[in-house]
Amino acid sequence: MSVLRLFLDANVLFLGGYSSSSPVHDLFALARSGRCGLVASGYAIEEARRNLAAKGPADALRAFNEVPADVMLVAEARATALEQATVAAISDPADVPILAAAIQCHADVLVTGDRRAFGRHFRTRLAGVEVLVLRDALRRVVGLPLSDS
Repeated sequence: MSVLRLFLDANVLFLGGYSSSSPVHDLFALARSGRCGLVASGYAIEEARRNLAAKGPADALRAFNEVPADVMLVAEARATALEQATVAAISDPADVPILAAAIQCHADVLVTGDRRAFGRHFRTRLAGVEVLVLRDALRRVVGLPLSDS
């Protein structure tokens, strides 16, 4: 059985620096134990870093700087993946590079809390990438069924 490859959206990465008690740290621990692989693009990492600098607690950037050790950096999306992501018609064009990078790196899951851009796509596949919220991604990694709530 292959290990799930999860692409982390900026808002999920943000949680890594924002709160030491966030469930995203459970996902980091699962990755360290070999239960899944975590990936993100530079675009997602920089967006998370900018948002933490603007909205996070005083020590958020220090905490965030430890997060990338658990996350493999993947290439920014090229034209083909950008076209596939555009066809998916997500509601926020600023998130097209996020979806495109997840498509291009062959992620199994895009983990996001962005309801505005991806809400109508939660628990569906966009160009082969399943879109899940953090709670559902954790359940998928440990082999539990997705909850109804």
